[in-house]
Amino acid sequence: MENLKVHIKVNEDLYLKDPESTKLGKKIISHSILLIDELGFEAFTFKKLATKIQSTESSIYRYFESKYSLLLYLYCWYWSWIEYKLVFGTINTDSALIRLKKTIEIISSPIEIDNDISHINEVILKKIIISESIKVTHTKIVDEENEKGHFKVYKRIIRRIAEIIQEINPNYPYPHMLVFSLIDGVIEQSFFSTHLSGVTEMRDEHDTCLIDFYTDLILKAIQ
Repeated sequence: MENLKVHIKVNEDLYLKDPESTKLGKKIISHSILLIDELGFEAFTFKKLATKIQSTESSIYRYFESKYSLLLYLYCWYWSWIEYKLVFGTINTDSALIRLKKTIEIISSPIEIDNDISHINEVILKKIIISESIKVTHTKIVDEENEKGHFKVYKRIIRRIAEIIQEINPNYPYPHMLVFSLIDGVIEQSFFSTHLSGVTEMRDEHDTCLIDFYTDLILKAIQ
């Protein structure tokens, strides 16, 4: 049977032309991920991307108005993909406790390539989220971007997991803060395992200790 083709939908305000709609658009996305990972976001430019994909800067600007818009698109795409994984990873599970454990596992596990989405390397994209997402969330225009709904999926993921926690323990007073600590902590632990290893027991991106750590932390917190 033919594999299911997955289409991750993001806010239409994030682009001028949907990159998923054309071969060039998908090429822009796939190679921008590789180039941002190689150069870092500061050194990344549309001129360098155009050279990489043998196209023109003007062609890229038809899809995104700036490299920041492209980074924001990648950020939102990643969290939309994580939400898709959470939905399908827990859809047939009645037990709230099992759903919570599975959710923690999905959030905390090392990323693997999703073969249903051929033009995006999710492993490298996560590296960009780990190293560059602060440039999306810690800016002077974050309130404006929030008003546009660009963080809707990220907030929906937090709310989805918080509701599972409330289902297990309706009296736990800080479900959203706890979930945020999980999601943000996974990113921070992953970053510091590479750059400041003395502050974490996590040794590399393939280390599965985060699953045990956050499962233990969250289940004890909500007892």
